[in-house]
Amino acid sequence: MTNYLSRPCTAFAGTQQIASAALVDVALAIKHTKTHSPILTFDDATGAVIDLDLRGTTAEIVTRLTQRGEKEALAARNPHPRMEGEAPKPRGRPKLGVVAREVTLLPRHWEWLASQTGGASQALRRLIDDARRSDGGQTQIKVARERTYRFLSALAGDLPGFEEVTRALFAGDTDTFSHRMEAWPTDVRSYALALLQVTSPSETPE
Repeated sequence: MTNYLSRPCTAFAGTQQIASAALVDVALAIKHTKTHSPILTFDDATGAVIDLDLRGTTAEIVTRLTQRGEKEALAARNPHPRMEGEAPKPRGRPKLGVVAREVTLLPRHWEWLASQTGGASQALRRLIDDARRSDGGQTQIKVARERTYRFLSALAGDLPGFEEVTRALFAGDTDTFSHRMEAWPTDVRSYALALLQVTSPSETPE
């Protein structure tokens, strides 16, 4: 199964959660769900709505999802498509899921990177890892708040106290955030609280 098909996501029919699993499994569950309520599928990592084309047979749905995943993977590996006549770039080592993308720096930055042990790529990775560790988790907190807000905006905008809930969310007042949602449907409240949980990014060696 590709990374795209196995992407964790959650589907709601109205305000009721109907599935939470890998994307392909959720898509097929929705296909066989009988409901008059609008169905929305959310990416658990970003809180964004995932548009699904559920026409046709199971095989056709899986094929479309696979093709979409391949397109996204290709775009991620090659954000700047090669122009006609341009020589292809040599392949690097497929190590640790390394993705090659363009970085634009001033000459003094390249000079400093070139003087570092292990070369520019390893130096950049060390700098990024150090920054991630030294920000006290603030980046992860911001990511968690943003994905929670995306979900709430898409599904809970008409629920009572929505504005108070979002104010508490961005103020970092978790107790008030949870309290203001007590009258909301249980599935919506539970998923919003789950999205707000900060998970530490996995660390991999260089």
